[in-house]
Amino acid sequence: MNSEPLKEVAGRKNFGASHALMTTPQPCVMIATWDKDHTPDVMMAAWAGQYDHNQIVVSMSKHKTTENIELTGAFTVSFADIRTVAESDYFGLVSGNKVPDKVAKAGFTVTPSPNVDAPIINEYPLTLECKVVSWADGILVGEVVNMSADECILTDGKVDLGKLQPIVFDAAGMCYRSIGDIVGGAWNAGKKFAE
Repeated sequence: MNSEPLKEVAGRKNFGASHALMTTPQPCVMIATWDKDHTPDVMMAAWAGQYDHNQIVVSMSKHKTTENIELTGAFTVSFADIRTVAESDYFGLVSGNKVPDKVAKAGFTVTPSPNVDAPIINEYPLTLECKVVSWADGILVGEVVNMSADECILTDGKVDLGKLQPIVFDAAGMCYRSIGDIVGGAWNAGKKFAE
């Protein structure tokens, strides 16, 4: 580890390497599992992302959800949205070890996934059904075997983020922000520089 003092970056404020805002925004993913009694559990995780074309990766410490994942080898991932901010935040605040019926307490319902041994939280309109590829050193890698979406978030048969309105975690502001507006076309907006 470098013990030399940081040099100032002209025109900017330095925060150092330990600041919470390393990569932002961070998706608010909801990880759902069954426990040994087949009670659904869901937690919010912010350190997650796509790992490969059909894999997701989540950094998380050991707790109720990881115990359930070790038990079943499966989980679902849904995306918190503006309609579910309070419930999603609650799932991140309360441990399933202390409140085993927290899904029901939030007023949410579940359907067993037909593809993996995990629950689908009905109130989240977009869900990835995942099998565990690896779980070691706080890094969970899952293979996405299916993505299902409620018709209410589709446009022309595709997931429409403007309709889903997912939220992201803003570590600098300690708040959630929504995603929605299109600001440019992917592999299109920069074409003016390629000509």
